[in-house]
Amino acid sequence: MPLEPKDLLAEIVTLADSAGDVIMQHYRGEIEVKTKADESPVTAADEAGEAVILEGLARLAPDIPVIAEERVAAGDIPEIGDGHFWLVDPLDGTKEFISKNGEFTVNIALIDADGPVMGVVLAPARARAWWGWRGQGAWMRGAAGDVTKISVRPVPANGPTAVASRSHADAATEDFLDKIGAAERISAGSSLKFCLVAEGKADIYPRFGPTMEWDVAAGHAVLLAAGGCVTTLEGEPFLYRKPDFRNVGFIARAA
Repeated sequence: MPLEPKDLLAEIVTLADSAGDVIMQHYRGEIEVKTKADESPVTAADEAGEAVILEGLARLAPDIPVIAEERVAAGDIPEIGDGHFWLVDPLDGTKEFISKNGEFTVNIALIDADGPVMGVVLAPARARAWWGWRGQGAWMRGAAGDVTKISVRPVPANGPTAVASRSHADAATEDFLDKIGAAERISAGSSLKFCLVAEGKADIYPRFGPTMEWDVAAGHAVLLAAGGCVTTLEGEPFLYRKPDFRNVGFIARAA
């Protein structure tokens, strides 16, 4: 099928909503937690949400391979070559999901040779969503269903507001924030951190620990569409399609 990211975007938002509905059914009940081979937690909600997304992507874009977190954990890793591929994290912030603090997200991103083409981040427990496509803009949907265009803000004269992981605070991050003169720190879970920068509520999000490509791709896409950027810790372009899909670290910022 002809690849038209703009035409696909509304369908991907709807698909994320469908996955979010399934995840929330689990969230409202008793959460059963299993441990994967890498010792990270996984729930039935992760697996159910991913099944919804995989079925939808197979229907919408059957020729585009999908790299999805739970599928990869099960050893199912399709060949992606050098063309477009999807990165899916059906439930980013499993620890936040288990603790029921609402700071977990559904993430779907489309990647090409230059990085994220488009991405959708949904926070189902908060009834909010963010989406964007490269070069066209980014949007946020509030709890009342209102949709507004978003963009990064100029860094305030008194220093940037930094957003950091709620579950992965570390000395390297604090060191970095001290050095850049961060005026304020906000803690948030999952890919919500990218969205806070994208909508102008924060200015920088440093991550020194490891992540996987599916953890960050959708948030990166939204931030990129809102006028921000993501680089390596050394300031180089942040690339995808790594052999093991593992990231070492990055800096997400408004500009």
